[in-house]
Amino acid sequence: MEILHENKLKFLEEIANTLRQDVIEMIVAAGSGHPAGALGMADIFSAFYFHILNHDLKNPNWVDRDRLILSNGHICPIQYAALARAGYFPIEELKTLRKLGSRLQGHPYRKALPGIETSSGPLGEGLSQAIGIALAARLDNKKHRTYCIMSDGEQDCGNIWEAVMLAAKYRLSNLTAVIDRNNIQSDGFTESIMPLESLREKYESFNWHVLEVDGHNIEEFVDAINEAKAIFEKPLVVIAHTIAGKGVDFMEFDFRWHAHSIDKIQAHEALSQLRTLNGKIISDD
Repeated sequence: MEILHENKLKFLEEIANTLRQDVIEMIVAAGSGHPAGALGMADIFSAFYFHILNHDLKNPNWVDRDRLILSNGHICPIQYAALARAGYFPIEELKTLRKLGSRLQGHPYRKALPGIETSSGPLGEGLSQAIGIALAARLDNKKHRTYCIMSDGEQDCGNIWEAVMLAAKYRLSNLTAVIDRNNIQSDGFTESIMPLESLREKYESFNWHVLEVDGHNIEEFVDAINEAKAIFEKPLVVIAHTIAGKGVDFMEFDFRWHAHSIDKIQAHEALSQLRTLNGKIISDD
């Protein structure tokens, strides 16, 4: 991974803003989707696809690529946007989200698009998939890393904790999980529905190395990923504290936007906010 210079950091922040705009435009065109989590994870997806991952868009199946597993597949608009902006497929195709026959379905399908590692839909499965990939890499003596993005709401799933135990048993230091800790899920706030705290202590008790970061501070997140590479005796999880609906004031912190369509008036307001940063228009495509 290259050093994160100031100019590169500014570039990643601008990409994240562009990805948020893409998400709004995709969901309003589709008439359905999950905007809150997708907007909240824009900074992390910008960091992954434009700085962290060792990947080759011209050869998506390159055997030595890093693997990124999206367990909470409902936030796939942000992954689709990142893949398109990175050059995996035409940006114009983003507007086909959730359309009949589109490659961009409401949950990712591995065989539909380059850059998608696993199909996802039911929550709680991604970590087990990532563990299988990480174990296979160790058996093949490969040095690539496996990353698994999860929601905090899916920590309610029992199979997550079975996977957590297995990863610790095999000391999968080539595996890094990232939890989107935005504190919401479809029916309300996580701590009201099924309290998760102390999430850090839970993972530590399962013998994982745990880091907590501001999920909107790209530099802090990149530092955590770099630290993960220095951990050799256990898997690592980054608990990334994010704001659901980040960048759109009427969506932020509101669980009702977990899965909610966006009408044209709301989209116009959202895009107006996102296209203005410190009073300056930074993107208008």
